[in-house]
Amino acid sequence: MTLAPTRRLLDEAVAARRGLGAFNVLHLETAEALVAAAEQTGLPVVLQLSENCVKFHGGLTPIASATLAVAEASSAQVAVHLDHAEDADLAIRAIDLGFGSVMYDGATLAFDQNVATTRRVVAHAAAAGVLVEAELGEIGGKDGAHAPGVRTDPDEAARFVDETGVGALAVAVGSSHAMTERVASIDLGLIGRLRDAVPVPLVLHGSSGVADDLLVAGIRAGLVKVNVSTHLNARFTDAIRAYLAANPAAVDSRKYLAAGRTAVASEAARLLELFGSAGKDPNG
Repeated sequence: MTLAPTRRLLDEAVAARRGLGAFNVLHLETAEALVAAAEQTGLPVVLQLSENCVKFHGGLTPIASATLAVAEASSAQVAVHLDHAEDADLAIRAIDLGFGSVMYDGATLAFDQNVATTRRVVAHAAAAGVLVEAELGEIGGKDGAHAPGVRTDPDEAARFVDETGVGALAVAVGSSHAMTERVASIDLGLIGRLRDAVPVPLVLHGSSGVADDLLVAGIRAGLVKVNVSTHLNARFTDAIRAYLAANPAAVDSRKYLAAGRTAVASEAARLLELFGSAGKDPNG
């Protein structure tokens, strides 16, 4: 199947009032696991490559080419997205490689500078039919650049979307990146106000720290794209630790990587179904 446009997957999620799972790729095994989850559930998925992942692999092209190939070979609806690119040129390269969407992250910039640089990325993306996600109001845990209690202001968010033309907006509503415990509290009232103020789908980053029931409530309040990375990374690592503990003589890395891949596929499938359940009538 050809790559699914992220914009179409978001529009379909909005129409069905369900969440769209967006999961980070660290290496080929992750991409394979996430695609397997989408195929198992029959639900769409977004494969995300972060700027940090690109640096780990020594550049965008190798890991992007592998991820795009895995997505294109799948029978599921799979989009490929660049996550948290603080380098606008990196976002432009991803657009040119065929990504369905990119996130330009200018959240640490002054508002006017964030608008100006985001507009540059949006202009390049528009010519290729690619959606741009942006962030307003820093989300905690990212390189320590976060003041406690920062939240996205609905009026400022509406102005930002109007001035930049972005197609999705990541908002700060209480979640935090890289959390290993699911204890974050997200502000459902603020999510509702942002949904009413902003004419594009809302994105939740730092979802690994949010419990299942609160994620579903957040989707029902107005979140659409739900990003998960650390939670799935922990499943991958735990499975490898368990395999090596049970097989201390193992030397074939394919065997323990397969255990990690299977664990991620299982949990990603569960999360896709969880996010999809938000569109169902809880009383029906």
